Amino acid sequence: MTTLDHKIDFAVVFSVKNANPNGDPLNGNRPRQNYDGFGEVSDVCIKRKLRNRLQDMGEAIFVQSNDRNNDGFKSLNDRADAIPELKKIKADKKGNADVYASIASQTWFDVRAFGQVFAFKGDSLSVGVRGPVSIHTAMSLAPIDITSIQITKSVNSVTGDKKGSDTMGMKHRVDFGIYKFFGSINTQLAEKTGFTNTDAEKLKEALISLFENDASSARPEGSLEVHKVIWWEHNSKLGQYSSAKVHRSLHVEGQSLSDLTISVEPLEGLEVYELDGK
Repeated sequence: MTTLDHKIDFAVVFSVKNANPNGDPLNGNRPRQNYDGFGEVSDVCIKRKLRNRLQDMGEAIFVQSNDRNNDGFKSLNDRADAIPELKKIKADKKGNADVYASIASQTWFDVRAFGQVFAFKGDSLSVGVRGPVSIHTAMSLAPIDITSIQITKSVNSVTGDKKGSDTMGMKHRVDFGIYKFFGSINTQLAEKTGFTNTDAEKLKEALISLFENDASSARPEGSLEVHKVIWWEHNSKLGQYSSAKVHRSLHVEGQSLSDLTISVEPLEGLEVYELDGK
């Protein structure tokens, strides 16, 4: 497999209807908003969904969520130590951090793509891997309206619980919003982690199907939908244009799906692909 030899930029446009795309734990799990009322979905949340999709596609993932654990390890430390070469390097007080990073990148897709810090309690060796794939926070095109509803539980959790079965709680949702986010793949960092052209294609596929197999009570099936993935491929390692200029060439307008328009301003010599979401 060939290491990625040209810069890539990408963008994703998606909609949210009657769902909570990313709750804020510091604000009662309400959907994230900035001070101007625009909706946000954190880059960490997007990477979590990408990891889940890549795991569904059969890729080895280092940072697995507990409900998607497929190898039985209960911690990141245990998962790393299960690789004999990594455990041996860590046991050596003069272990080679570069070799550790290389083996970890070859083993797990998300380390190869997003990077990872390997620093566990009691370890003398600390290894940082910078990944080539960077992702921005998703922002809504317009301020979002949030509806909050009060809910109650209909049964006691434990016999003799002093709390009644009418204990109150809250549930929040975005009525409707159109969001977009950007990302890039850096070739210099791709060379260091071994991120390949094939990996880039798999990432593209994961973006197209970002919300498949992602349903929950806060995000019912069909409530989040990818409408378009824009994929720019430069002809060199550094790229013909800055990522900022490439990202500005995307124009997304509309307050509903019926008037949603997505257009890309051509940039000379830059290949662009517009892909429909699944």
